Amino acid sequence: MRSLPVADIPIPGATAYLSQAETHQILFMEFKQDVMVPEHSHGAQWATVLEGQIELVIDGVPHVFRKGDRYFIPEGVKHSASIHAGYADLNWFGTKESVPS
Repeated sequence: MRSLPVADIPIPGATAYLSQAETHQILFMEFKQDVMVPEHSHGAQWATVLEGQIELVIDGVPHVFRKGDRYFIPEGVKHSASIHAGYADLNWFGTKESVPS
């Protein structure tokens, strides 16, 4: 995964590697420091936690995910995150037209 192009993401301490397609993108992300991500929304997101811990608030409901957990955020649903140093995940971001059934 680290041989993929490095993505330009504006999150301090984060490195992301990107596989881009017309209808979706896949990101492998690693965090070297604690990060707070403010509330936002985008296309559907599926993720698998590879290392560490993330605290997500999805549509107002708090969740904690650790190594081996998976999560899904539907398109347009507001969410925020507290990401701990050492966290790594694999994310799939889609568009409305590409959401798997």
